[in-house]
Amino acid sequence: MLSTRVLSLLLLAATCVFAAERKPNIIFILADDLGYGDLGCYGQKLIQTPHLDRMAAEGMRFTQFYAGSTVCAPSRSVLMTGLHTGHTRVRGNAGTVNPIAQSLRPGDMTVPRALKAAGYATALIGKWGLGDEGEAAVGLPTRQGFDYFFGYANQHHAHNYYPDFLLRGEAQVKLRNQVAPGSADNPITRRFGVGYASEKVEYSHDLFATEGLRWVEQQKDRPFFLYFALTTPHANNEANRDLKNGQEVPDFGLYADKDWSPQNKGQAAMISRMDRDIGRLFELLQRLKLDEHTMVFFSSDNGPHNEGGHTPELFQPAGPLRGMKRSLTDGGIRVPFIARWPGKIKPGAVSGHVGWFADFMATACDLAGAKVPGPTDGLSLVPTLMGRPEQQAKHGHLYWEFHERGFNQAVLIDGRWKAIRLLRTDAPVEIYDVTNDIGEKVDLAAQKPELVTRAKELFASSRSESADWPIKEGGAGKAGKSR
Repeated sequence: MLSTRVLSLLLLAATCVFAAERKPNIIFILADDLGYGDLGCYGQKLIQTPHLDRMAAEGMRFTQFYAGSTVCAPSRSVLMTGLHTGHTRVRGNAGTVNPIAQSLRPGDMTVPRALKAAGYATALIGKWGLGDEGEAAVGLPTRQGFDYFFGYANQHHAHNYYPDFLLRGEAQVKLRNQVAPGSADNPITRRFGVGYASEKVEYSHDLFATEGLRWVEQQKDRPFFLYFALTTPHANNEANRDLKNGQEVPDFGLYADKDWSPQNKGQAAMISRMDRDIGRLFELLQRLKLDEHTMVFFSSDNGPHNEGGHTPELFQPAGPLRGMKRSLTDGGIRVPFIARWPGKIKPGAVSGHVGWFADFMATACDLAGAKVPGPTDGLSLVPTLMGRPEQQAKHGHLYWEFHERGFNQAVLIDGRWKAIRLLRTDAPVEIYDVTNDIGEKVDLAAQKPELVTRAKELFASSRSESADWPIKEGGAGKAGKSR
């Protein structure tokens, strides 16, 4: 009897050691153009998101977490490289003008490269936006550390939820959707047609959800990193332009009988559909007994859009924040951020720690027991996540630059003071106390000249020169107030 008990204890000890040594799986779910106020756990009243609300109840919800930028590509570049928009490779949406400017390069260190070196299987399912065909192929996911890729490489292509093809690796996978040819004079429409389907059969989000679950099941016996970059609820801009409805979704689901416009029903249905499939992912992790071995993050790449024909005023997607996508006020860059790891993160935790996308590189490497492979503008969030806030390093400032309609900069000092300068480097600096004025309504620049001086110093020192993203002054004169 004694020998049996001793053997059992030895086996238990060995099992515990194995469990302690096992590297956690890491999943980062990224929504597209989802606002700070679009989830129930962040105050949304009209759109149902029970699975993400449950994720927050079972994990940690952050109240002051920031995206890498106020638009898609640069925000994702910050997330993948751990470098902010003054340092990262891709600092803006380059559109059709210069695809290589919106592409990572062979020498760039990315999260999947770092985790792959640490023994992880790596996959991206969904939207990339940091590499394309031709010269920009150096930035394709399979050349930036991902073992597996299924989705859109080009973010204009990703506007269409019913495309005629997607990519698996670097090869096209034909779909049954029919998209009419576009103008041969435009490189985007020449490749992707008019941007919306005349015959809608296969909805890309549904394909991504199925593929994500399938890939996770295949990797259940080894540590894995899944970047689940969903496209909902981004609008189909081209469909909105031509058809006046960019909120593409197979059905309105819970909202079919609402006295709302089709665009508003579509916006709500896209968010709830995404939430449903995140619930399916959690069910799979539980069934595979991977729940307690998997850290799952959820966030959005920037603030909410107004590009699909819906009525933002109905849903108040930015919550109490001012501004939306393309704004450097918090409505454009403060985003939902939720982390869940059963047995490790205290359920129902709420953190006011000031973090941002650049922290993901350091956090992922910390979780994987790996060193950050190069310079970073981020800090590991692991102390906060594990309930040790007293050990958490803090940012002295956060920096953003935005290259549309001129050169725009913002800096958050000590987590409280937001400085914004729009369009030109000689424009006036605005100062907001986001701790006591979350809506950024009162410009304190006249009362805080020392912060104006500090902000100007940080605007100058926080960026490195970029041949792809030089400073281009905008406007005929000084910039106006932030929107």
